[in-house]
Amino acid sequence: MNILLVGSGGREHALAWKIKQSPLLTRLVATPGNPGMAALCETRAVAATDLAGLLGLAREIAADLVVIGPEMSVAAGLADALNDAGIPCFGPTAAAGQLESSKAFTKAFADRHRLPTARYKTCENAAEAIAALAIFQPPYVVKADGLAAGKGVVIAQDRAAAEAAIDDAFGGGFGEAGSRIVLEEYLEGEIGSLFALSDGETSMVFGWAQDHKRAFDGERGPNTGGMGAYSPAPVFTPELVEQVRTRLVEPAVRGIASEGAPYRGVLFVELMATAEGPKLVEFNARFGDPECQVLMLRLESDLVPYLVACANGTLGQMPPPVWRDAAAICVVLAAKGYPGKAPGGSVIRGADADHGPDVVVFHAGASRGEDGTLRAGSGRALNVCALGPDLRQAKDRAYQAVAAIDWPEGFHRTDIGWRAL
Repeated sequence: MNILLVGSGGREHALAWKIKQSPLLTRLVATPGNPGMAALCETRAVAATDLAGLLGLAREIAADLVVIGPEMSVAAGLADALNDAGIPCFGPTAAAGQLESSKAFTKAFADRHRLPTARYKTCENAAEAIAALAIFQPPYVVKADGLAAGKGVVIAQDRAAAEAAIDDAFGGGFGEAGSRIVLEEYLEGEIGSLFALSDGETSMVFGWAQDHKRAFDGERGPNTGGMGAYSPAPVFTPELVEQVRTRLVEPAVRGIASEGAPYRGVLFVELMATAEGPKLVEFNARFGDPECQVLMLRLESDLVPYLVACANGTLGQMPPPVWRDAAAICVVLAAKGYPGKAPGGSVIRGADADHGPDVVVFHAGASRGEDGTLRAGSGRALNVCALGPDLRQAKDRAYQAVAAIDWPEGFHRTDIGWRAL
C-alpha cells in the first residue's frame, strides 16, 4: 500500500513509526513531516491545510490511503476533498469534525443525544459571559469555542480570575477560537482519554491513556497541549470502559450519522470519571497528542488494517486490537515559556542517540538546521517515550533518556504518571 500521512507533530511521528512496521506498506510519504519522520520515510513540504496541494500529492504517489493527523486538516475539510476525489481517507469530514472544532456545537449535540456532560452556557460576548458566571460555582471553567491547540481552556479559581479569562478570550487571547466561549460546571473526578475507531456505522474501543495538561509538576500552571501521558491508566476499569462505550461512544457515532455526517476515523473522548459515572469533557476528532505516542508503543496489532477498515466501512469485520502487556509513558520536552510565548531556534543535543531498545524519541516542534543540528520551535519539541513491564520501570527508562538530552532552553515535568504511582 502507498500511504500519505498528513501532519508534523509528535502524534504523526508516532503514527509513522507504527505504520512503517506494517507488512502491508509499500511506500509511506509524510507531509510536511519533521526531522524524526524524515528518518523513517519520505517527507514533502505541503502544508496540512493546503487542500489542493495535498490532493495533488495523494494523486502523485497513487495513495491507497490518506491518514489525517491534525485537527486543523479535519476542520479545513481535507476528508471532504479526498472523498470527492475518490481517495480513501482515515479522518472525519469537516461536518463530523465539528465535535472538536466547536465546543458549542458539541455541547448542543450532547443535549440532543443525551450524552452525560457538565452543565454549560454558550456566550457570544464578554458581558453575557460575565453575567452568566452567576449560574456557576467556583472554580469556573472557561473554554474557547474553536480550535486552540489544546490550550483554549482556563480553570479559574475565583470570579476575578474567571472575568479576566473571559476578557482575554474576547480580547483575542485565543485568536478567532475565542470569538465565542463556553462556560462549564467544574466536574469533580479523575480525567482520562479513551479512543474509539469508527467507519461511520460501527465503532470499536481502541485504547485509553491519561494525559497531563498543566505545565508544571503537581498539576500547576496553565493548560497546555499536553506535557506527558501514560497507558494503561488505572482509572479505566472494565466497568468504566464499558460505560464510556455505551453512554458516550456509541450514542455519539449514531448521533452524528443521524445528522448527516457519518464519522470515519478516530474519536477521542476526553472524560471525567465522576461519582455519577463518566461525563464528557470534550471530543477530539483525531488521536491525542501525547496519548497517541503511548498507544502506538503498546499496540501489538498492525495498525494499518484498522485505518483501512475505517476508511472503507469494514470495521465490523476486524477483531479487537491486541495490546502489549506492558506500560508506556511519554515525557514532553518543551521550550521554556510554553504554552505562552517562547523563543525558538535553540539547539537540542542528544535526541538522536541510542537510548536503548525500550525508548523512542518522537519529534514534535523541531527542525533541522543547515548545519545539521536539531533546533527547537517555540512549543513542544520532543516526546521521550518508553516501555516497561510496569509503569515505574517505564518511567525510569524515559527519564534516564531525558537526562541524556542536552537542552538548557527546554523544560519538562518530572511527575508524569504520578496518579498511578
